[in-house]
Amino acid sequence: MTRLTVLGLLALLILPAGACSPLDDAVVAVFGRSMRDQPTFDPYENPRPAPEGSVPFAAGNLPSGPFEVNLGQPQGLGEALPPFTQLDVLNEAPVVMGLSNPVALSEASFERGEELYLRFCAPCHGPNGNGVSGYIIPAGYPPFPLLSDRAIAFSDGYLYGMIRVGRGLMPGYGHQISHFDRWHVVNYLRLLQGVASAPAFPEGTGDPMAREVPQATPQDQGGSPN
Repeated sequence: MTRLTVLGLLALLILPAGACSPLDDAVVAVFGRSMRDQPTFDPYENPRPAPEGSVPFAAGNLPSGPFEVNLGQPQGLGEALPPFTQLDVLNEAPVVMGLSNPVALSEASFERGEELYLRFCAPCHGPNGNGVSGYIIPAGYPPFPLLSDRAIAFSDGYLYGMIRVGRGLMPGYGHQISHFDRWHVVNYLRLLQGVASAPAFPEGTGDPMAREVPQATPQDQGGSPN
């Protein structure tokens, strides 16, 4: 009988039992090697640098400026963003708390932040940031007001960190909101909270802080309309 015939008979005897290990042992007996015994590398065990002269590309998350869109061009930032996790956010680690906001307060930043906030944040936190008017609150999602003293006390870096990696029930949006857009959302949130300071503008050019911002009503806050 040929080897293939032997293996075929063994397979017919072993496979109905649903056992792969005995069949693998039979392969070892015939060929002297097993798929269970092969050289492998653990993640990051044998890292290799990028080939010389190669250009790193980003997945749209790292444009070169706050109002630019990355469509596959080389990564815009000069240095990589520091890695951190939800645990770092919860523990207020220095890597999170030390993040500084690179996007200046401006009308353009507020407008971009408002667009993204209404798209990604309002379903849970409400269009005013009060939490109780979030679109999914009636489904049983616990409200988290962004206008509370606690949320106002969060640093810009902490807010950015929550947007990027999430915290608690809040998922991370780092794969949906790009680096600078996260800072635009932080700026707009500061506007909603009433703590963003108006930048200095030449006389007669208008104050970007004078724009209309959704305000929470007593009903939204759960209090009496009176």
